[in-house]
Amino acid sequence: NISQWLSLLSTSGRFEAISRGMLDARDLLYFVSLTLVFLTLNCWALERGRWSEQPGVAAKRWQWVASLVVVNALALNLWLGQLSMLRYDSTTGQQFTLSEASKQQLAQLQEPLLLRGYFSSKTHPLLAPLVPQLSDLLREYEIAAKGRIKLELVDPLSSAEAEKQANQEFGIEPVPFQVADRYQSSIVSSYFNVLVQYGNEYKVLGFRDLIEVKSGGEAELNVQLRNPELDITRTIRAVMQGYQAGGELFAAVNKPLTFTAYLSDSSKLPAQLQQFATDINTVLDKLTAEAGDKLKRQTQNPDANGGELAQQLANDYGISPLVTGLLDPNPFYFHLLLGDGEQLVQIPLDDFSAESFERNFTAAVKRFASGYRKTVALVAPAANPYGAGVSFSQLQQYLSEELNLKTEDLSDGSVASDADILLLAAPDKLDDKALFAVDQFLMQGGTVLLASSPYSADFSGRSLNLKTVTSGLTDWLAHHGISQQNTLVLDKQSAALPLPVTRDLGGFRVQEVRMLDYPYFIDVRQNGLNAEHPATASLQQLTLNWASPLAIDTEKNSSRKVTELIHSSGRAWLSASTEVLPPLNQYGELSFTPQGELQSYLLGAVVEGVFSSYFAGKDSPLLAAANESAAGNANEDAAAEDNTAQNTQDAADEPALNVSSVLSRSPSSARLIVLSSNDFISDTALQLSGAASGVQDIAALQLIANTLDWALDDAALTSIRARGQFNRTLLPMDEGSQQFWEYLNYAVALMLLVALILLQRSLQKRRQLAWLKQLAD
Repeated sequence: NISQWLSLLSTSGRFEAISRGMLDARDLLYFVSLTLVFLTLNCWALERGRWSEQPGVAAKRWQWVASLVVVNALALNLWLGQLSMLRYDSTTGQQFTLSEASKQQLAQLQEPLLLRGYFSSKTHPLLAPLVPQLSDLLREYEIAAKGRIKLELVDPLSSAEAEKQANQEFGIEPVPFQVADRYQSSIVSSYFNVLVQYGNEYKVLGFRDLIEVKSGGEAELNVQLRNPELDITRTIRAVMQGYQAGGELFAAVNKPLTFTAYLSDSSKLPAQLQQFATDINTVLDKLTAEAGDKLKRQTQNPDANGGELAQQLANDYGISPLVTGLLDPNPFYFHLLLGDGEQLVQIPLDDFSAESFERNFTAAVKRFASGYRKTVALVAPAANPYGAGVSFSQLQQYLSEELNLKTEDLSDGSVASDADILLLAAPDKLDDKALFAVDQFLMQGGTVLLASSPYSADFSGRSLNLKTVTSGLTDWLAHHGISQQNTLVLDKQSAALPLPVTRDLGGFRVQEVRMLDYPYFIDVRQNGLNAEHPATASLQQLTLNWASPLAIDTEKNSSRKVTELIHSSGRAWLSASTEVLPPLNQYGELSFTPQGELQSYLLGAVVEGVFSSYFAGKDSPLLAAANESAAGNANEDAAAEDNTAQNTQDAADEPALNVSSVLSRSPSSARLIVLSSNDFISDTALQLSGAASGVQDIAALQLIANTLDWALDDAALTSIRARGQFNRTLLPMDEGSQQFWEYLNYAVALMLLVALILLQRSLQKRRQLAWLKQLAD
């Protein structure tokens, strides 16, 4: 439209990309052409004054030269304007270039994908500059897809049919914005949406999904695209996964799978498991026919040949026989495993029904398939309806954009069969059954991501306090050679805490919010983040709130791989005090006195390899709980023996069979990730960090997402997740450093001025000497 054509002639519009670090040959040619044209016209105007009285051949020659320069500059700009590949991204990490991760995702397209941008020509003034940026990025997707993407840029307000389709088919509605200038104030309804459609699956990105707002003052707002490549690429992946999920189960399996049932003789099995074995074979007959050569099945008896296979299972996988009670004299084997030669997944028995086996088997197959959304089981404290306590709604919303996130209840002593990874956020008072669920998930070769520390912030009572937390995992972590000290790490390299401060102004008490340096908010920069690990390599900065130091027992982990992820700076110290908010000093600042030696502390680590179970050699807590429940029911039945009908109903309500065993060791694929802070991914901590920076701080959420992607062997998006406009914050300087650089700037400017004066005097002296020499000659 006309506004876009006029923007091409605007110097500010052309310089906008250069100011972001994008050196485009079209923009450079524009400024060079503009310079040459006006220099030529200036020369022609000066020469024209000399020829006013006697115009001749020279005048006509200059006119031709000026005309040719102008015409050629215009033609060259029009020709080069069609080429969009002649540019260089000079930003760190090439922020504005389509990454390899996005290109790899586009290479997986099997059918044409529709990218449609709904942008109104008349929109809010803060959104208007973002439209060409987003349009250019969509064109890059079209070019990189090499014909597999159909791009459409539509203004629904100019086409009634396009607006009707957007409203009725995709549920896209215009957003009313209030626009005001010196002459009028009005409401403008405009579109700022991106539609991604693949087959019958589609998702819509609105302006709230695409932009990020930074507050710079009471009336100053800075609006930028948040991270458009990440938003668009993961949306493309989401619609592709949704489309693929409706297809055949084994279509996305790259390697043949082998299902192995380790079963004792039927004479040793309880009657319910004998029927369950028959149901399993019936389900497998159907699934094997669907899978073709991608599924093989076999049944082996661990008790055969004197128990040689049973001993091998115990040594290789930590598999032990099942029992129906603590005093059961007849142990037996009933274990179901699915593997591809590299990875092995144990299928839970659940409720011994054909339906539950098929559901659990399908979930196991999806772990080996590509293109399916992975499932994360989240264990977190229940939300308090009155607002007190810790909550993780922002974490849940952020992870749900790329993963299937389900809230997990460990009270039954197990983790859901479809969970690919277990995330524990601020666990509190886990009992033996919950601890058994975590332990056995790790023993099955799973990944456990733990964000926990002995302390947690408490904001009840309109004050900031610190309370001790008993996670129930201390002994379990110590068993695996990981310990958390009951102290807090304070760091001079810290983020700010927004704190209300009351000031006395001539008898009037005024309360204002000030940003005060707060050592408990550890500001981890790139030198404290592992640059080699995908979870932290792309992060620019991370804030850890009220963290405790980690200690790794090298002897217990000698056979496992330990990767240190996060460290504080070398200016940190420890404190055991829970008084985390001292009174302000006379300058209105928080005063913290370092205690002991200043050094760097470990705050996050990954341990990979073979783990031994915390419950190895112990009775299963599930059987103990079942026996206690049975004993309690027996006492109740004895007390109510005269009520036969009630007894019959109670017996019918009891589970028919309880079986359990303890996996004593894990395969080498097991991973334990510990981040030593209860609060850094909580809603409260994220809000405090955002208030200090003026923009939503999602670095902690990016760390969790990167870690999950790495653990799920899907680290494609980690390279672009931290590309946000406001993510690259500078390292804060203390007052001494600020004064040094300020005075250095003054000194450099003064020295340059003195140098210019000396140079001018030197040149003037040389000219005088040259004139004197000419006069002497």
